[in-house]
Amino acid sequence: MSATAPPRFNAPMGDGLPHGEAAGKVGESTYLQAISRALRDEMRRDERTLLVGEDIAVMGGAFKITHGFLEEFGATRVVDMPIAESGILGTCIGAALMGLRPIAEMQFADFITCGFNQLVNNAATWHYRTGTPLPFVVRLPAGGNIAGGPFHSRNPEAWFVHQPGLKVVAPSTAEDAYGLTIAAIRDDNPVLVLEHKYLYRRQKAVLPEQGLVTQIGKAAVRRPGRDAVVFTYGWMVHEASAVADELAASGAGEVEVVDLRTLLPYDAAALVERTQACHRVLVLHEDTLTGGFGGEIAAFIGEHAFESLDAPVLRLGAADAPVPFAQPLEKAFLPSRDRIEQALRSLLAW
Repeated sequence: MSATAPPRFNAPMGDGLPHGEAAGKVGESTYLQAISRALRDEMRRDERTLLVGEDIAVMGGAFKITHGFLEEFGATRVVDMPIAESGILGTCIGAALMGLRPIAEMQFADFITCGFNQLVNNAATWHYRTGTPLPFVVRLPAGGNIAGGPFHSRNPEAWFVHQPGLKVVAPSTAEDAYGLTIAAIRDDNPVLVLEHKYLYRRQKAVLPEQGLVTQIGKAAVRRPGRDAVVFTYGWMVHEASAVADELAASGAGEVEVVDLRTLLPYDAAALVERTQACHRVLVLHEDTLTGGFGGEIAAFIGEHAFESLDAPVLRLGAADAPVPFAQPLEKAFLPSRDRIEQALRSLLAW
């Protein structure tokens, strides 16, 4: 679309394919490439979409996810903004009200605090106050184990999972990085996408050529089990799965790993069903323990699946402290495989 041409507002909203259905295969993509491809696919499909953020156009973003987008889509759809998160989110709100479908990037998830008012007081309440949609996405590069320290390695999901009007998703695989990003862009109200930076180049998958949309609000069993279940998301899905494999190999028990994928709204039916099947529950997340999202999950299970429990619901999270900058300290701060194993062995022995 040229700088002088007006945007078109008549692009179709769907491709007619059901969730998860594919049409053809392409080469393997990393988690990062999957996000980039999802953004490009939606921008090609629907000219109402545009990208807004710091250094996303000329530089291609801090992680190069939008590299080459400026050349393809032009400066009217790939918009470099000043270092002003409130302005970025406010611009997206205005664009959405004018019929566009903006996608904002917070260079690091931690910095969304600078735009908190725009997101929580303005965007999240818009549909309730007016009855009209407000479609926009906020991409949040989040998570630790990168030696990012207190301003680059935090997990901000707990700030938003109790805010009506928002949706919060946290992909753990390249497939879901693509499918949840597509679903978020097509949603008619604000969606926060927690992109785990540690997974950007570590998770890979062969993606379908088109049509993959991961349903928001639906959990996935990543590793089947019968003796205990871990409810988790993001990078911790892979850490829990590795520990579960080791426990099974040692004969300690078969631990199921459930990837929540969506934190708001979470899959309540899956929580009850998998608790009833496995009877022992560990809730695991990378965020600090006190006030973390795991408390909500544990409380829900205690209220709705108590009679199926053979042991108390355990929680495991990061230390209640700012994220240390030094790599050895950050590793000690986060839930390690040793700590996950210790928690699961305690649960299995109950």
